[in-house]
Amino acid sequence: MSTTIELRDLRKRYGRTVAVDGLSFTVAPGEVTAFVGPNGAGKSTTMRMILGLDAPDEGAALVGGQQYRSLPSPLRVVGALLDAGAVHPGRRARDHLLWMARAAGLPRGRVEEVVELVGLGPVAGRRAGALSLGMRQRLGLAGALLGDPPVLVLDEPVNGLDPQGIVWIRGLLRSLAADGRAVLVSSHLMSELEGSADHLVAIGRGRLVADTSVRDLLAAASGDRVVVRTAQRTEAMTLLANAGATVSATGREVVTVSGLPAERIVALLSQRGLAFSEVAAHRASLEEAYMELTRDAVEFEAPATGEA
Repeated sequence: MSTTIELRDLRKRYGRTVAVDGLSFTVAPGEVTAFVGPNGAGKSTTMRMILGLDAPDEGAALVGGQQYRSLPSPLRVVGALLDAGAVHPGRRARDHLLWMARAAGLPRGRVEEVVELVGLGPVAGRRAGALSLGMRQRLGLAGALLGDPPVLVLDEPVNGLDPQGIVWIRGLLRSLAADGRAVLVSSHLMSELEGSADHLVAIGRGRLVADTSVRDLLAAASGDRVVVRTAQRTEAMTLLANAGATVSATGREVVTVSGLPAERIVALLSQRGLAFSEVAAHRASLEEAYMELTRDAVEFEAPATGEA
């Protein structure tokens, strides 16, 4: 079943604080959508409204055209992981999943399937309170996948995972999207989202900042900049600046140049006899693009280095 998450002019206020302000976007099937923004941007509130845990003051959050509370069998439509610690610490991991399956009318065999899928098998008999944070994350993911839902809503799913686990979940997200599911993932680890996300929705102060494909966002953030690696950095910077380029030192032997094409840079350096080991188009990271997007949307900023 192909199912979409759709937010329509969503608004939520807590007292005088506007947490979400006229937010509209769509999470399409077959894609991993990264949901990002600074602390306090309204991400958690938005996800709670999608899942019917908070009611919007205005607008609507719909899954397959319905509000979450109207879904006849929610676990079969939406799998969610908001808080990996929201499990009774005295309940064994497998028993927690069996309880969820029974409540949703799911077969017992599905529990064993998701236990193996998320790599929880060796610790499934342990009590949740004795599990590491990474294993509690895997338990939360098992619960989200239990109903084989076409929609996943995951908040910080890589939290607590070791490097091997992060690589695993990146592949899991890609496979879920490849199956045609709509996957919404909130995370602060931009490097991990870059490896798994197709689309990006950024919010700041409760408002939409960007709704774009990751590919287009990275292309725009990369611009026409060129990276030059040379041991003669000072001489190269002077030469290229005199040729009309905007030049900045971005590493001990690295210069970033804008305003000149790579071919012209190579010609200038070669004519002057300046050695270089690399001249390549700059490719912005998702973190770099994100920081640029949300620069004016951060509610609480750390002081600059050296300031009181």
